[in-house]
Amino acid sequence: MLGRRERRLLRDRARDVVWPRIGWRRAARYFSHRIRRLPGSPYSIAAGFACGAAVSFTPFLGFHFVLAALASWMIGASILAAAIGTVVGNPWTFPFIWFMAYRLGCFILGIDTGETLPQGLPMEYEGLSMKYIFDNPEAVLLPTTVGGVPLGVVAWGTSFWLVRRAVARYQRIRKASIRRKIERQQRKMDAAVKHKEQAGKESGQ
Repeated sequence: MLGRRERRLLRDRARDVVWPRIGWRRAARYFSHRIRRLPGSPYSIAAGFACGAAVSFTPFLGFHFVLAALASWMIGASILAAAIGTVVGNPWTFPFIWFMAYRLGCFILGIDTGETLPQGLPMEYEGLSMKYIFDNPEAVLLPTTVGGVPLGVVAWGTSFWLVRRAVARYQRIRKASIRRKIERQQRKMDAAVKHKEQAGKESGQ
């Protein structure tokens, strides 16, 4: 009943991923609000989101949700939050993520990258093809995967700390608001009972 009357076309949904119609600021607020309202403890929500953010630093595009869901399940975190966390990896961030992961991986493995990246791995998103990465396992896939691990660990810790604080604060405010509402209702009921008792006494006299 509350759904769309007309289903959106796939191209429209894909366009929103690249450039949200509501704008980046409103989109960020929407995701922030959605994360904070998820059911579960602050740990569960934050850990799930952190898993989604962490796997976004791996080159296994297309398997990010599966990996995030599996990691969340293993540590008792929210799988739904993990799905939202994978939005950290998107067409705007992947070029920078893979560039950093590749460079860091080469540094860790002691691979001399020279002055330029390998042909087929430019900063443009279209050039960062998964086919090229997996067709060159030793030159690109291995260092990108190795470099993505420490970056993912940093992303996990940072996002976990930020999201847990935000969710905990939101839940405290929400619980306090609900408690105040219950107290107001209880006071109204007590006042109504007292008024009824007083009216009964006066009528009895």
